[in-house]
Amino acid sequence: MELKVGDTIPHFMAKDTNGTDFDSRNVVGQKPLVIYFYPKDNSPGCTAQACSFRDQYEDFKDLGAEVIGISSDSVASHQKFSKQFKLPFILLSDSDKKIRKLFGVPSGMFGLLPGRVTYVTDKNGVVQMIFDSILATKHIPKALEAIKKLV
Repeated sequence: MELKVGDTIPHFMAKDTNGTDFDSRNVVGQKPLVIYFYPKDNSPGCTAQACSFRDQYEDFKDLGAEVIGISSDSVASHQKFSKQFKLPFILLSDSDKKIRKLFGVPSGMFGLLPGRVTYVTDKNGVVQMIFDSILATKHIPKALEAIKKLV
């Protein structure tokens, strides 16, 4: 099942960059969110995307929103990736791909790569925008524009 605009973000749990248990109930329904799924830590597109979110993170925070990146990489991989590129936002490890399945994130590149999809929710946890594109850096302005419309 694929999440659509108007759906509420389902409950999920994962390990964050510090290996701490992350419970979506602590943020979903509290503030606007940008939840982005990406294929892999340290790949060129994913690094460009993460660094673009990093560079505009304060703009999201100023609007009261939180950014969460999710991939199937391990906590150790996320720690290294986050430290290397000084990422100020949450990265979640979805090693069993349960969250990806819960959201219904489609695969990209003829099913060879995990898809790259960004979800923007309002403060009630309702999906307001879904952007599905392999073009990594296009996600940031789309997400920021969607958040601005909510505030």
